[in-house]
Amino acid sequence: MKKRMSMLLSMAVIGAMVVPMAACGSTTASSSAASSSKTEASSSSEEVTATSTATSEAAPAEAADEGKTLNIQCWNEEFKSRITDHYPGYEEVDATHGKIGDVNVVWTITPTDDNAYQNNLDAILPSNADADADNKVDLFLMEADYALKYVNSDVTMSMADLGITDDDLADQYQYTKDIATDKDGALKGATWQACSAGFIYNREAAKDVLGTDDPEKVQEAVADWSKFVDVAGQAKDKGYKIVSTVNDTYRVYSNNVSKPWVTDGKVNIDDNIKAWVDDSKKLVDAGETTTNDLWSDDWSKGFYPDGKVFGYFGPAWLINFCMAADQDGSIANQGGWGLCVGPQSFYWGGTWIAAATGTDNPTLVKDIILQMTTNKDILKEIAQKDSDCVNSKSVLADLAGSEDGNSAILGGQNPYKQLADGAEKVDMSNISNYDQGCNEEFQKAMKNYFDGKGSYDEALGQFKTAIAEKYPELTTD
Repeated sequence: MKKRMSMLLSMAVIGAMVVPMAACGSTTASSSAASSSKTEASSSSEEVTATSTATSEAAPAEAADEGKTLNIQCWNEEFKSRITDHYPGYEEVDATHGKIGDVNVVWTITPTDDNAYQNNLDAILPSNADADADNKVDLFLMEADYALKYVNSDVTMSMADLGITDDDLADQYQYTKDIATDKDGALKGATWQACSAGFIYNREAAKDVLGTDDPEKVQEAVADWSKFVDVAGQAKDKGYKIVSTVNDTYRVYSNNVSKPWVTDGKVNIDDNIKAWVDDSKKLVDAGETTTNDLWSDDWSKGFYPDGKVFGYFGPAWLINFCMAADQDGSIANQGGWGLCVGPQSFYWGGTWIAAATGTDNPTLVKDIILQMTTNKDILKEIAQKDSDCVNSKSVLADLAGSEDGNSAILGGQNPYKQLADGAEKVDMSNISNYDQGCNEEFQKAMKNYFDGKGSYDEALGQFKTAIAEKYPELTTD
């Protein structure tokens, strides 16, 4: 996520400490960081895997009449590190340049601060088809919160136009496709990540409060929001906050809405969003959680035993990269976290690869997308080397049935079956172009209400005012 801030750990440190371990990778690493089963894939997908080296070696030759510069737009180093480490034939030249055959690769990294990354895309993509050959954008990356902005636009090519078929992507989770599907049903992006998430609980706290740290028993205790609130009271009696902040639970509720934030130009507040408000207010008033900001120092105190936090909600990238696993005395460093589903399945994070309309390297672009999102050998390498939870049902099934999937941070627990099951349950049919802004402004507006500095109606008015300023084309009444 964009806001991992200084808490992100270097991939090298994490890899040295927890190998072998694999889990969901986030797409929101800060720009300073180097870097959220059913059946086997169809025969077409298997063919891509089986011939991965041949495909990648042949791509430059097939693209002899295409461009000699591949321009990639991204917001941090994460995707660059995946290409550098895993794409066959890639040669690194320097921090922002590489080679694939006789094609020069140019990386343009624009941080997300103050919306700079999207502003950059908005400035260059509409005229990309008319740009000089060496300046054409070929690939760019998207996050789920704003993907539809580009998916529902002519600036992005469909997978079908690149020659990528449904069979090629058959082993991927449906929700990852839904996020990048436009209003006419065309798929316009693919991801190597499946960032299903769950409730990450402090094992010692679970023993103290529930008498067990077994994932199945803890899941029984927090299987719905009513039970979760009951456990919050028990945790308080033992000196723990159930979660560090109300904002820890927000994405779980917002991923499970029954309608989009915006329909026909009108902003809707879903019943599940209102349930988050009601449940959060109870927890805050009872002293069972706080209103601290995510990524703040106060929020992260629970990464250590003295912080007295029962649990956090998040995908495996949060555990691996954000919870101080390289710090002596942290719960992660001691293998003290466990993972269960929690009250509702949800996801958090993910990076989608999109082809820019006007690219003069369609053959190479196609090969990069296929290699990085469908090649099972590469995906397993990514899972084991980079701790990404990859977007492959068969690879996750393989990890779930092997000690290769055991996590030292989770006390030896293998989270892959749960992560795979969670990815099957994620439903993103209710996403809209406005999710990022609506989610951010709603959480900001409710803080005063939770802190007792205003009524719910006043907080709601603050939200509506913010949305009217941010999206003047929408109505809120």
